[in-house]
This record gives sequence, structure tokens and C-alpha cells, in this order.
Amino acid sequence: MLSPTSILPLTVEAAAFSGDGKLLVEPNSFTIPAGGLTVLLGPNGAGKSLTLRLCHGLLTPSRGAVRWAAGAEGRAKRHAMVFQKPIMLRRSVEANIAHALAAAGAKGPERKARAAQALNRFGLAERAGQPARLLSGGEQQRLAIARAWALRPELLFLDEPTSQLDPAATRQIEDLLSGLVAEGITVMMSTHDLGQARRLADRVLFLHRGRLVEDAPADTFFASPHSPEARAFLAGELLW
Repeated sequence: MLSPTSILPLTVEAAAFSGDGKLLVEPNSFTIPAGGLTVLLGPNGAGKSLTLRLCHGLLTPSRGAVRWAAGAEGRAKRHAMVFQKPIMLRRSVEANIAHALAAAGAKGPERKARAAQALNRFGLAERAGQPARLLSGGEQQRLAIARAWALRPELLFLDEPTSQLDPAATRQIEDLLSGLVAEGITVMMSTHDLGQARRLADRVLFLHRGRLVEDAPADTFFASPHSPEARAFLAGELLW
């Protein structure tokens, strides 16, 4: 159950982003309530990654706003992001998690206990002392999720988390994400993989050329998309 000071819902109010003199993300508006898994879906170049970074706070909107229910104080410790290619520190698997916890203010005994809990939760306990950069791609992505999970986020952002993984590792990550949602963590992730979106999404935000074209429950979106862009994408046609 969320605390009275939950950071959710996250409200995006006509947030746009420009770079090099070009409008890359149009003024889009949507809300992320507590619970479930929202998929940002769309072709490459649709603005999915930029939208995630705007929500997470890595980018500042050129106009519009991104607002959290609890305001700014303490919010950075209550949402986390996992990238397409995770950044692994030149440290052991365990030390990668411990470093993130230390940066968030966790003290020695608590830090050690939470790192051990994350290692066990994500099947990495046997790899604890190994260099993180020597893990396989799937293991590195699991470590990145474990590192984020150890921070106890209410909202977890993931940017194309399986795009560089083989089918077996992809399925493992998908199972983990379903488990996180079942635990009560709200998840927002980007993908251009239709099969993955069908398997995971509770809700779909469909983007095309930086514009939010559709916002619908996943079942509704896949059964009867209302925009020509979404219909074309579902039919496997290239969108430019």
C-alpha cells in the first residue's frame, strides 16, 4: 500500500522537448497512476526514450511540466531508471548494488542487508563477488534491475530493457518485471516489440514522431486502435 506521501500519480502536462533547434517531443499530456505496467510503444525515433527521460527528470521539458504528487522533496530516492545498455561500475556485482545504496544514503549494516536481499531476489547471489562487467548481457540487465529495486522505488522506468538480449534472457527479464508489478511497484517501460507489449502491458501510450497518438488500456489498443498510425504499426508497416 502506498504511503500518504506517495510520489504518484506522475502528471505530465503538455511537456515538450527540443534539441538542436528541432521539436523532438511534442507537448504531450498523460498521467501515470499507482500500479500496473505502462508501455511506451512506437517505432524507432518516436520519442520513447526522450519521454522516459523527461519523466525521470534526466531532461527538463522545453515547455510544459512534469509533476509528482509529493513534490520535489525526496522524490529522487523513490523512482529509478534502468537503461537499454546498463552502466556497470568497475566493481563486483555486490559492490554495484552497494554503491547505489550508499549514494541514496543507506548506512553500512542496512546497505549490506539490502544488497544481499537484492542479490537473492534476482538470482545473483552466486555472482556477488564477480566483476560486474564480466557478466553476460542478461545478467547485467538483471543486476541493473536489482540495483534499482534495492532503492525501493515506487516507480521504475525501463528503456528498451531487452532489446539487446536473446529470447531466453528476454523472457527472464519479462518474468521479473511481472513479479515487480505483482509486488506493487509501478512500471513504465519503452519498447518497439509488439509481442513484448502484448505480454506485459496493462496500458499503452503509443508515440509517433514525438506525438502521443493513443493512450488506452492494452486490450483496447490491440483490439481496436483508433489512429491510422497505430493501425499501420500493428500491421507491421514502416512508419516514418
